[in-house]
Amino acid sequence: MTAFKAACVQLRSTDDVQDNIKCVSELIREAKRGGADFILTPENTTLMAPDGGAKLDRSFIEDRDPALPAFRTLAEELGIWLLIGSLAIKVSGDKTANRSFLINPRGVIAARYDKIHLFDVDLPSGEKYCESNTVAGGHEARLAQTPWGKIGMTICYDVRFPQLYRALAKQDAFALTVPSAFTETTGKAHWHVLLRARAIENGAYVLAPAQGGVHVNGRHTYGHSLIVNPWGEVIAEGGTEPRVIYADIDPAEAVAARTRIPNLQHDQSFEGP
Repeated sequence: MTAFKAACVQLRSTDDVQDNIKCVSELIREAKRGGADFILTPENTTLMAPDGGAKLDRSFIEDRDPALPAFRTLAEELGIWLLIGSLAIKVSGDKTANRSFLINPRGVIAARYDKIHLFDVDLPSGEKYCESNTVAGGHEARLAQTPWGKIGMTICYDVRFPQLYRALAKQDAFALTVPSAFTETTGKAHWHVLLRARAIENGAYVLAPAQGGVHVNGRHTYGHSLIVNPWGEVIAEGGTEPRVIYADIDPAEAVAARTRIPNLQHDQSFEGP
């Protein structure tokens, strides 16, 4: 239960995988120079494609993805725990998985998580998204063991489904990761309140690295990477530009918050109306 420093890397990824690998690697190195022990990147770290078809064309099966060896080598070189928020990993001829990777300081993949809840919406702004057209959803919650305790892994739209976070917290996750590429429209309305709510109701840290700004495909993401403490206080926040934010994380604060408000112990099952 030792304290450590976490860093969220905020990006504005393009449709050039190799260029994105270079850019994010530079920011990861910056985060390490800033003293971070655990560094996190957003959803779609290496690819913000113009459309689902282009994403499929530029994606790889896991064993051939060029980003994974680069990031595994970097984690080992820097001696850090590294969460790659998500990569598009090809799992069939017409589908990818939106997959998050936790890499340990030996360069070993310690845990994988495939995004469960897929973003299929028509927004009032006229924006339309149908992630399920080209993405295969995951089916398993993922809890990862680290030197500081257990961390629950999620991605972006998952944040709207509190039952997932409650399940992770009940299995003693002291921190919850939410790498994201929130739209500007939904980000302005809901980003802060959703992340703070997940922290408050579970007595857990929430670490949410984000994409931000206008991408080459025309998509406008909200940015504002956040680190929220178990009492629901925002302790670090980014704007919209690529950058690194930092916060000191003490797992004992999760224990303290759950002692002050023991709602995890008071959950009850009930039948609906």
